[in-house]
Amino acid sequence: MKASRENHDMSMNHALSHEELERFHRDGYLGPYALCAPAEMLTLCERMERGVLTRPGTWGRNVEQMRHLDAEEVRELVAHPAIVGRLQGLFGPDLLCWRSNFFYKAPGGKEVPWHQDAEFWQLDPPVNVTAWLALDEVTAESACVQLIPGSHKKILPHVKAGEEMLFDKMAELSQVPVEQAVDMVLRPGEFFIFNERILHHSEANRSARTRKNMVIRYSLPFVHIPPLYEGHQLLMVSGEDRFGLNATVRLPEPAHA
Repeated sequence: MKASRENHDMSMNHALSHEELERFHRDGYLGPYALCAPAEMLTLCERMERGVLTRPGTWGRNVEQMRHLDAEEVRELVAHPAIVGRLQGLFGPDLLCWRSNFFYKAPGGKEVPWHQDAEFWQLDPPVNVTAWLALDEVTAESACVQLIPGSHKKILPHVKAGEEMLFDKMAELSQVPVEQAVDMVLRPGEFFIFNERILHHSEANRSARTRKNMVIRYSLPFVHIPPLYEGHQLLMVSGEDRFGLNATVRLPEPAHA
């Protein structure tokens, strides 16, 4: 089943409606939403490929990870009002980004098995919301994400995955209602958000194009997030850190004319 698309003006206030809040708690996700126009995102994607992804970042040679900490173009996406404004409606004003990564799935790229993200993390408590942003066209053939609405309300056991899968663990398939899956087909510049427990996966890329996207992980200052590498810092994208559990940095002050 294909996901419905919210028809939001990109210049409008990004506060969530009461209906959207209820839907997120019922279904575990929201979207798709537009962050920018498709042509603008395609141009930005090309610029990041020529610049950001050709030089090392804060995580050494892992050029696809954590680039919001050293690249202004990525940081602007992570802190974009279209995403942050909606997350503030869910979790309040104090938000941090603890991870971002580019995810390029080449033609023939492996299937990502059905899973719940919290199974793979050591967040304490396990509170997270992910923004999945399309950098180019994302179709069913190029392995769009599939979600199962409401599946975040039950913690599923995870078992060892086969070598044909991209991950080494997967949800126990006998407990995954695959017939309820929703396809998140996206235009460039569109995104959706989902919580840490919703069941999701993507099939192998059956198209002739590489599927390009960014995944951005957000949490709250009261959550302890073990460092991913020496010197790992979390970016405060809005509000304040009143807990001091993690090493955080703030957004740069805007330049004054």
